[in-house]
Amino acid sequence: MTEWELIEQLKLKDNEAFKIVVDTWQDMVYNTVIGIVQNTEDAEDISQEVFVQVYESIKKFKGDSKFSTWIYRIAVSKALDHLRKKKRKKRFAFIQSLFGENEELIHDPPDFFHPGVSLENKENAVVLFKAISTLPQKQNTAFILNKVEGLTYQQISEVMELSEGAVDSLLQRAKNNLRKNLGNYYLNHK
Repeated sequence: MTEWELIEQLKLKDNEAFKIVVDTWQDMVYNTVIGIVQNTEDAEDISQEVFVQVYESIKKFKGDSKFSTWIYRIAVSKALDHLRKKKRKKRFAFIQSLFGENEELIHDPPDFFHPGVSLENKENAVVLFKAISTLPQKQNTAFILNKVEGLTYQQISEVMELSEGAVDSLLQRAKNNLRKNLGNYYLNHK
């Protein structure tokens, strides 16, 4: 079955076509999402939401981009929406703590291990992903798509709907910010 035949079957709400879509793109979606949200449970939930949206929104897919690019867009969008909601909840919890009995700030360390990281590099990966999470949102997304997912500048520009020059600029700023953040970390932890 070609990709277009698969898409047409999915538009007809064919369950077998949906299963093929999930089987084909589930690792890509999960790895993208966990790279952004850095929490395994959240990444699993968001990945499911991505495929629900793919199933429900397939009629909106016009073929202007590759099908995988369209799925990446949904995954990135869902992951970033999740982070925005989480930040709002943290701000609310912090404000609550100012007036409550417990005045401790809730600390949320990364509690995940990216599936692409080998066991001996897990400690360094936690530090790296923590540093990545401090990047501004667009830099974070571009960096994850390029360095973790291996997308080209052109693919990232399609997913993020930016020019390739803008993607290059985001990646350069992300690398500079990471160099500075990680340099400070390693200077302080030697």
